Amino acid sequence: MTLPCIELEPREPCTSSVIWLHGLGADGSDFAPIAPMFGLHSTRFVFPHAPHQPVTINGGYVMRSWYDILTMDRGPERESEPDIRASAREVEALIQRERDRGVPSSRIVLAGFSQGGAMALHVGIRYPETLAGIVVLSAYQVLADTVEREASAANSQTPLFFAHGTRDEVVPTFAGQEAAARYGTRATWLTYPMGHEVHPQEIADIKAWMHARLGAA
Repeated sequence: MTLPCIELEPREPCTSSVIWLHGLGADGSDFAPIAPMFGLHSTRFVFPHAPHQPVTINGGYVMRSWYDILTMDRGPERESEPDIRASAREVEALIQRERDRGVPSSRIVLAGFSQGGAMALHVGIRYPETLAGIVVLSAYQVLADTVEREASAANSQTPLFFAHGTRDEVVPTFAGQEAAARYGTRATWLTYPMGHEVHPQEIADIKAWMHARLGAA
């Protein structure tokens, strides 16, 4: 069984897929309304719902979360590694489901916002088959000390799109920039005059980037 999802089928025969992971405390409906803005008429959009679990920094309150955040301090002990690994398997299962539906991995974009962006990056760079691209919005690198030994050769050249607000009060801009810098010239790094949110120009830039990856079968 895969995670429950909101799925938006394309108006034309499906030749590509975008799997989009929401942020902490949200759900798959958070970004579903913007999918038509991308104008990808042969792309299926999949918006999974993260599991419900307690989040330590929020007083143990149960909410949809890809992993527990244990402390506000930045460091290797900030996030729960077992949770990240478990959610990674769930996301990999969604990628496999798209492949089983006839979409090759090279036509799949993995995207996410905030905690979901951290998961998209974590899974995407480790996935054993080549992906079309990885979109990391207002996010950062989790388990950074494992990247070098776990990164997949298949995705060593996969394009990455990083975007961040210059006034982000939740995930500092430098955290996103540090993550993008790790991947050199294959990573696009853009900032916008916003907080922890999405900007209209950002959507336009993602659209252009996605069309370059998925615009033709």
